[in-house]
Amino acid sequence: MRNIKLTLAYDGTDFAGWQVQPASSTIQGTLASAIGRITGEKVLAQGSGRTDAGVHALAQVANFQTESVIPEGNLLIALNDILPPSIQILAAEEVAPDFHARKSARAKSYRYRIYREAICPPFRARYVWHYPYPLNEQAMSEAAPRVEGKHDFTSFAAVDAERDREEISNVRDVFSSQWGRESSELVYEVRGSGFLHHMVRNLVGTFLLVGKGTLKPPDVTAIIEAKKRSVAGATAPASGLYLANVEY
Repeated sequence: MRNIKLTLAYDGTDFAGWQVQPASSTIQGTLASAIGRITGEKVLAQGSGRTDAGVHALAQVANFQTESVIPEGNLLIALNDILPPSIQILAAEEVAPDFHARKSARAKSYRYRIYREAICPPFRARYVWHYPYPLNEQAMSEAAPRVEGKHDFTSFAAVDAERDREEISNVRDVFSSQWGRESSELVYEVRGSGFLHHMVRNLVGTFLLVGKGTLKPPDVTAIIEAKKRSVAGATAPASGLYLANVEY
């Protein structure tokens, strides 16, 4: 039995997220179907995390067990021939039997893109949050580092039934958090030990309130300490979010 690690990128716009669901098109389900066609086996690749409906990935990682002897290079080519253009495998390699895409991960990085011009080009609209209204971007930059460090991020966690049953704590360690300008886009980059469901999008929604002047940068610290979802900002749209990197 071989353990295959895949690195893949995808446009999540037309999918109901990563996790396989009945009667819905998902990344995991589409990938499982492609692997099955090639190997003749019924396998379900395990991802490093479950991206939500509409969320994209620049470098998601998944792994699956197989008895197939197909070389990794040939497997990569065959999968990309079967998968839709919106999902493509960037790398395939055989790894140690104990490697697990989620459990072995040591850090993850996300990017969030906000398009700031008055008119958003239609070919970019699927991949950004179009927000052309006034924002104090300097204040947002000052607020971002306030979430760095090990905290209980209950204020930024989704309150729903999709919580992973293995998660018993909302404590996460954020290694870096910053906003930057890239031409017409305001881009948020965050790296941490792991992230709660909707956590990055809820952080972005809260930083937006700082940009609008509804909150001040120090208020972010108070929101973390409150441990109440109701005191943080609204969840930012899925279209601007990308899983950028997973570290092992």
